[in-house]
Amino acid sequence: MENDSRNKLEKLKEEYHNIPVPASARENIMAGIEKAKKEKRMRIVIQFTKKTGLTAAAALLAITVMANVSPTTANAMENIPVLGTIAKVVTFRTFEDTKDNYEAKIDIPQVSIGDQANTEVNKSIEEYANQLIAEYEKEVTEDVAGEGHYSVTSNYQVVTDNDKYLSLRINTTVIMASGADYVKIFTIDKATGQVVTLKDLFRNKADYIQALSDNIKEQMRAQMAADDSKMYFFESGEEAAEDFNQITGDESFYFNENGELVLVFDEYTVAPGYMGVVEFTIPKSVTGDIG
Repeated sequence: MENDSRNKLEKLKEEYHNIPVPASARENIMAGIEKAKKEKRMRIVIQFTKKTGLTAAAALLAITVMANVSPTTANAMENIPVLGTIAKVVTFRTFEDTKDNYEAKIDIPQVSIGDQANTEVNKSIEEYANQLIAEYEKEVTEDVAGEGHYSVTSNYQVVTDNDKYLSLRINTTVIMASGADYVKIFTIDKATGQVVTLKDLFRNKADYIQALSDNIKEQMRAQMAADDSKMYFFESGEEAAEDFNQITGDESFYFNENGELVLVFDEYTVAPGYMGVVEFTIPKSVTGDIG
């Protein structure tokens, strides 16, 4: 009797588990599970922020760093709401070569922002790297006697990653008889996925070149007056051809943590070589709130 009851109970359980679930109900169940996972991830971020005393901006920075370090983390973070567009920068390839007194190591990055392909941006980055490679190979090829010296090192860093822009800075050092540092910055509009120029930023301000140039001159004067070791190619009194007069509009730039525009000049461009690469932070009173 007891065995019959147990068998009936097992049969009823089996019939219950075999009841078909409508497709619409299954979709609702899966959507609920996915929603719960997202909410759990958000709670983890919020709890982490509270426990560590991080500000929201600092928490976002930490998450962005994690996204660039781990592809798995990046894929998970892309599903978290309100955090904004996740930008990822990875080394696409590295050109390395060593021949006698010649040496090259050029890291070539690739950018992806959200679900955009960013094909044009990455093509521009690779074209810039290919110019460096071509110049190196030209030096090697032309040195028939094998007595030359040439070294090129190029790497990159993310200097801006805010709600609006991603700025990828390419730092290159070329050493021949002496060394020279060069900087190329690709600032990308996250909304469009396109590289932006100073002209794009100031499309509604016709006199931006004069306004930015005047501010840079003011900074040059102030720095030279405060520090005898500072020197710029500016107001030499000899009307020298290399004296800085105004920007060209093609300068590299990025935005600092305060959203201020920073213009970057290559070594020897506006100052002697010992000054290295120089930067000028332009106050928002001149630029307006563009960063």
